[in-house]
Amino acid sequence: MALRDAVMAALLEGEASGYDLAKAFEASVANFWMATPQQIYRELERMEGEGLVAARLVEQERRPNKRLFSLTPAGLAAVRAHLTDRPSKPLALRDELLVKVQCLDVGDFDALDAVRDEIKERLERSVAKLARYERLRERLLDGRGEDEFWASAERVGPYLTLQAGLALERANVQWAETALARLEQRAGRR
Repeated sequence: MALRDAVMAALLEGEASGYDLAKAFEASVANFWMATPQQIYRELERMEGEGLVAARLVEQERRPNKRLFSLTPAGLAAVRAHLTDRPSKPLALRDELLVKVQCLDVGDFDALDAVRDEIKERLERSVAKLARYERLRERLLDGRGEDEFWASAERVGPYLTLQAGLALERANVQWAETALARLEQRAGRR
């Protein structure tokens, strides 16, 4: 999947500025695709040149003017084509922290402390992400129970991807808590 596909998926929610899309990536799309604001702006320019998105200028007082992007019919066709064009690639996990954990046994006490600190940081980030994702879940449910949501929602894709993000962060929290507890036990034996 290319960044353009993730941008088009985000634009299914409606017209958005590059800034809005960057925030959307941070808040919700980040549970399945990471991109910097600069990458998003560059991709929007390319997509506009290819006719996949259209931009309109909104003049603002006391702020710079902004461009709002929306999918064109060609962009919507590209989204539809993406659904069936090829099988999705399997998830490729590249985790620098896990490489350090794998090598932990050859390090000294300073290395153990450094890795523990990184695991604690990951735990804190995952707890914070979980809180953001839970707030997003509440917004998507909009006071409805899940059964009512499934029966009445116009779009279920954002909720399903959110569920994947929640599951991933819950797994990160569980792993980090277990790893920290085991490393504490191990440190106590030395």
